[in-house]
Amino acid sequence: MGVVHLARGPTGDEVALKVLRPHVVADDEGRARLAREVTSLRRVRSPRVAEVYDADPWGELPFVVTRYVRGISLHELVRDQGGLGADDLRFLALGLAEALAAVHDAGVLHRDIKPSNVLMEGRAPVLIDFGLAKLAEDSKLTATGWLLGTPGYLAPEVLYGDSATPAADVHAWAATVTYAAGGASPYGGGPVMAVLDRARRGEHDLSLLPADLLPLIRQCLAPDPQQRPGAHEVVSRLRAPDRAAPPPGEAPPSGRSTRLLGVPVRTDPPRPAPSAWQGEPPTWQGEAQGERPVVPARSSSVLRSMIVMAALAVVAAALSLAPYVAAAGSFVLAWLFRTMSWGADALSDRRARRGPRRSDSVVATLTAPWYVVAALPGTVVLFVGASLSGAGGAVLGWVLGLGVWLSLAVGGAAFVTALWWGPGSRQLRRGSYRPVRAVATADRSGALWLAGLLAVTLALLAAHSSMQVLWWPDDAPPVDVLSWPVWLQP
Repeated sequence: MGVVHLARGPTGDEVALKVLRPHVVADDEGRARLAREVTSLRRVRSPRVAEVYDADPWGELPFVVTRYVRGISLHELVRDQGGLGADDLRFLALGLAEALAAVHDAGVLHRDIKPSNVLMEGRAPVLIDFGLAKLAEDSKLTATGWLLGTPGYLAPEVLYGDSATPAADVHAWAATVTYAAGGASPYGGGPVMAVLDRARRGEHDLSLLPADLLPLIRQCLAPDPQQRPGAHEVVSRLRAPDRAAPPPGEAPPSGRSTRLLGVPVRTDPPRPAPSAWQGEPPTWQGEAQGERPVVPARSSSVLRSMIVMAALAVVAAALSLAPYVAAAGSFVLAWLFRTMSWGADALSDRRARRGPRRSDSVVATLTAPWYVVAALPGTVVLFVGASLSGAGGAVLGWVLGLGVWLSLAVGGAAFVTALWWGPGSRQLRRGSYRPVRAVATADRSGALWLAGLLAVTLALLAAHSSMQVLWWPDDAPPVDVLSWPVWLQP
């Protein structure tokens, strides 16, 4: 999902700053999705969750700011010390259930509850990363065969391909509590496919759970999501007199967790967000957020599409006036954009594996010549296909009696259509994304670019009234087909 940094907010408070990886918000659609999610995530208020304070979906490095939890994860705690005692386990189960209920009340699903997403603030659990897994699930990189989640904690219905629901979070809660009891998920270990198969069939091992928690955990792990209780029902059952967990301020019976971590249990109500981040969540409809301009996602996307169409119209008009020169320029631009796509994909892969590093720019510069060479063969194939389409369009226009320059305009339209949307054009479009988006989201300059491109198109079309087609560096068309169809000559 991203790389997390310890940072300080506007008032000096420690916060967790998560810089999202490129594949999570790869385009305007992903950034708009982040903006919508943050609006919901900021409504979650509970001492058992790491509240979301702020986010910047539209910056060069999109990020999310949350409360910083000073503690280790449940995964690390159990790995280093073994399973929790019965009283500590009940306290953990209730705290996590309260966190889950708060998240669901805000209309958010966690989608990836697991021991590493539970931080221990003393002996009190704090749930992190709620709702963010939805961004990766909705990413355009998600494809058939892509499994989002952690084996051993995924609900059976998700493995069958159904969408995640609150019942899936309840299942993951029960699996996490089971891990806390014995150091393993209820579906055991071994090969991933074996673990997934046990989860799909509901074959779990609950032998290390206390007897009073066993019925509830077993019901929450039911293969049928309809049979699982909701988060609020889980909280109510855990608070029942015969199985109540210690109140938040009470010292843990074993004392083990608090003594190890050296962090006091948090018993106060949720701390309000720092003053700079108080108030209702942003609507992300174009209002300024402090000093940061926020661009509406829909307007940016529409403007970007209009700029692309206007640029293609310039190329088509240029091809009708100077076919060889315009074709050569189109080839160079296509080669450049495909090279940029190769380099950007490689950079995204490196950052997805290792996170952003200072050496990224140096590596990108040193490897640029290789991407120039690697992008050439595909560019040649794409250009040849577009040229054949353009030639066919020009001949068709002449057969229909459109005249020389209108026939060339039809051919130019066919050329740019095949170049931009034809087979193998995906990398060309991806490579053009960054410069076009930079123009489309800049303040006012996007509209100026659009107006300028439209003016150039009109000027090229108007030039036909005062000058003939320029066939430079040749003196005439490649064949006489544009002056008279050769198959109709006597």
